[in-house]
Amino acid sequence: MQSYEGLDIYQLAKSLAIEIHKITFGKLPKFEMYEEGSQIRRSSKSIGANIVEGFGRKKYKGEYVQFLTYALASCDETKYHLEILYATNTISKEVFEYYTNKYKELGSKIYNFRKAVIRG
Repeated sequence: MQSYEGLDIYQLAKSLAIEIHKITFGKLPKFEMYEEGSQIRRSSKSIGANIVEGFGRKKYKGEYVQFLTYALASCDETKYHLEILYATNTISKEVFEYYTNKYKELGSKIYNFRKAVIRG
């Protein structure tokens, strides 16, 4: 594979980051837009960014795995921010469940991809 753009995990991470960006800008209360909204936007964007950076270092297997680990951690962080937004009644149950499931799916895919890279 010559580009990270062909990776399923990259495509899903990018798509979700764009969706999170859209649902947190203009739809959250102002005080949340700049606090929890900013945190979840950064963590969701970090997933794809780490996949891209790791791909750029794929020649160095250890570094590639490290950045995939960071991507997985950012995925977990994003789920945490979703939990906070739901617990504070900032997002609906439906929105919470939809994105939590999507990030669980993405996390699973990153985990499996990471395992495949480790096996080489």
